Amino acid sequence: MTDSQTDGVVDAVTVDVLIVGAGISGIDAAYRIKTQLPGKSYTILEGRDSLGGTWDQFRYPGIRSDSDMFTFSFPFRPWKSSKAISEGSLILDYLKDTAREFGIDEQIRYGHRVLRAAWSSVDATWTVDVEVGPERRPTTVTCSFLYLCTGYYSYESGHQVQFPGQEDFAGQVVHPQFWPQDLDYQGKRVVIIGSGATAVTLVPALADRAELVTMLQRSPSYVLTRPAGDGFADRIRKWLPAGLAHRVIREKNAALAVAAYKFLRRWPAKGRALILDGIAKQLGGVLPVDPHFTPRYDPWDQRLCFVPDGDLFAAIRERKATVVTDQIETFTEKGITLTSGAELEADIIVTATGLKMVALGQVEVTVDGERVQPHDTTVYKGLMLSGIPNLAWCVGYINNSWTLRADLSAQYVCRLLTYMDQHHYVAAVPELPAGERGVSAGPLLDLASGYVQRATAILPIQGAVAPWRTRQNYLADSVGLRYGRVDDGAMRFTRANIGARTPVALDR
Repeated sequence: MTDSQTDGVVDAVTVDVLIVGAGISGIDAAYRIKTQLPGKSYTILEGRDSLGGTWDQFRYPGIRSDSDMFTFSFPFRPWKSSKAISEGSLILDYLKDTAREFGIDEQIRYGHRVLRAAWSSVDATWTVDVEVGPERRPTTVTCSFLYLCTGYYSYESGHQVQFPGQEDFAGQVVHPQFWPQDLDYQGKRVVIIGSGATAVTLVPALADRAELVTMLQRSPSYVLTRPAGDGFADRIRKWLPAGLAHRVIREKNAALAVAAYKFLRRWPAKGRALILDGIAKQLGGVLPVDPHFTPRYDPWDQRLCFVPDGDLFAAIRERKATVVTDQIETFTEKGITLTSGAELEADIIVTATGLKMVALGQVEVTVDGERVQPHDTTVYKGLMLSGIPNLAWCVGYINNSWTLRADLSAQYVCRLLTYMDQHHYVAAVPELPAGERGVSAGPLLDLASGYVQRATAILPIQGAVAPWRTRQNYLADSVGLRYGRVDDGAMRFTRANIGARTPVALDR
């Protein structure tokens, strides 16, 4: 890497691989590039002032992984805690320690917000426009390959709903994404609007100190209890070396998640009955399962919510929390009036109404001067986009740990770059066959969740068959992305003239 730096600010940088985002995906990508492509330079640009992504941004009480930590942690750095479901602070510490251990933290440039990325086929180079620091000083980075590890949630705003009469409420309204660290809810009546993962996490976290926590939902989600610990992991780690034990636990847990997903999608009625029966046992008769925990859709039409050791149901059984299924008529000075006519008094209202999805980290992308709209592209192998050369966007699984796909994607990028070097290629672009655009196409994420449906018009789409179909199957991807052909007929490669900068020959 060549650069000049002033107080950590990078000017006129040229690197082989530019990673955008220093969250779990960016750290994983940096490790793979550092270890599998030791001859290539890289740097990480992070718009915020610290690493960790989601785990640094979200600080609401109780925030935790909704995947087991043996699959959510990195395959190259075993998770050592006995907690299979971990709170956010421990995850953030783990990410910081990992970045420090492998020297990745030295390559992160904070306060660098990527605005635009322009590809030049003549130079086979990305030119990336960046704003630096609070003064938003402009600078430029050039790279051969651009890896967007930005996730798909906006860090600037959540999904905000302006409820009728909200300005009349005398208490405090809080969005979980921007939780005030000094918020005092001791002995207060708290109403949480929402029924997703954030809501079911907040309810038990607030219940011990609040007077009463009410989860107010328009419609329920599927909620499953899972152990906070992993007995199998505890046993096997006594007998096997840490690295081997981690691999065994990781693969076993990933396979079980795939199997459970396939079962629920193939036999939704049976799966629904099993889930609702389990919920009824957990509630102990304190609340009826219908309507409060009986969704109108099949399992995995939307994401499932997992609660460790049934903490949500324990709070309900202990009458520290309750659930109300109704619709909001209006906010009032003292709380909320519902369409049924009932009133909920509240001191604090938490609007856990969802997240806002964005595409490509909101980076404006152009190819040879032409603006690319993400929705006009089709996803290739779950990480590259049709018509955009030398660019990957890391997107995790909906039915398994994010890190599983993030690591497979990073390994594929390394395989692709190695293949290009071996054959003297300077560019690789997935090329959708003529007439295939829109054929049996679906959204990038096959979910009916509100946050996904709201973003349908901006997200890339997927096709009907591989490599344009994004599989939600870690076992299949672990073979395809690690060992499948790089020159699969869908990728077009460009080779440069010897002694000339202009790429000329197009090969498949």
